[in-house]
Amino acid sequence: MLNSLDRVSNSLDFGKKSLSLFSRKSPFLLGIDISSSAVKLLELSRKGERICVENYAIEPLPPHTVVENKVEDVEALGEAIKRAVKRSGTRIKKAAAAVAGSAVITKIISVPNTLSERELESQIELEAGQYIPYPLEEVNLDFEVLTPSEKDPEAVDVLLAACRSENVEARVAALELAGLTPAVMDVEAYAMEKVFPLIASQMPSRGKGQTIAVVDVGATLTTINVLHDYRIIYTREQIFGGNQLTEEIQRRYGLSYEEANLAKRQGGLPDNYVPEILEPFKKAIAQQVSRAFQFFFSSTQYNSVDHVVLAGGCASIPEVDELIEHMAGTTVSIANPFADMALGSQVKAKALYSDAPALMTSCGLALRSFD
Repeated sequence: MLNSLDRVSNSLDFGKKSLSLFSRKSPFLLGIDISSSAVKLLELSRKGERICVENYAIEPLPPHTVVENKVEDVEALGEAIKRAVKRSGTRIKKAAAAVAGSAVITKIISVPNTLSERELESQIELEAGQYIPYPLEEVNLDFEVLTPSEKDPEAVDVLLAACRSENVEARVAALELAGLTPAVMDVEAYAMEKVFPLIASQMPSRGKGQTIAVVDVGATLTTINVLHDYRIIYTREQIFGGNQLTEEIQRRYGLSYEEANLAKRQGGLPDNYVPEILEPFKKAIAQQVSRAFQFFFSSTQYNSVDHVVLAGGCASIPEVDELIEHMAGTTVSIANPFADMALGSQVKAKALYSDAPALMTSCGLALRSFD
């Protein structure tokens, strides 16, 4: 799971569970991002030194299928993934998915560097009970060996990660219902971190030595991941997203939720839509970002952000980046991890680049094919 952090992987099956968060590389993986509003599927390949986008699809989810990162309807999710697979045209059957960072407990512990792998697993399971507020039989547990401990030359630091089994198992079940084989279960923040170098390469300074915030404004959640030197140092989720704009359109114009969502994307709304509904929503996004940064500054040693990368479905709203730039007082760019990739014959460039900000997590997951 955390290979994106260039760490040494040790596969532990979460107390004899069937799928490890830190599963090792499995080639030819579909990146499957499961959000509250849609399933986003991405298939990548490598042609020489260049990565190629072979297939992708975005399939809307029925309301209440996933609520605040929890899968409420496994069958509906499985059917949506199946439709995404069919729409994309992919033939790949192994998949990498992710759980939200808020669903994962992490802790760095130190253990003697003389332990064998089996002894290390036993030690991790023994110590896990001290840090996890759930019975161990109810969690998926795994670990990654990091680096020699700075405090003890005869110890190594180990990253312990635990997730409630129900969060993992619901996603596994949905993938299997769609005819896919779950090979990797990642954490969304680490998937984003894995794709970040593709974004950083588009920046003049390439992000080295800088503090960069990736702000993903989705349908129901806004997730802020702050990276310093390409490593995540802070993550925060806020309940705010594009559904609030959809609901306001629905209320103002007497439309169904589906009609409002379609009108939001395709246009055709009355003349007062932009000044009375869209502009206030854009300001609300900028205010959410500014508020998130204040939380970041007050809870860390950092007091500034050098650049903002805007991701998620709301990133495609015209001029929202300029408004955030003005309110946050820092430069803003729109996420596009595919800028330097080749495109397969089935992929339409215009559609992909329009959807690119919403495909950050699925791209990070698909990149696991090349670990």
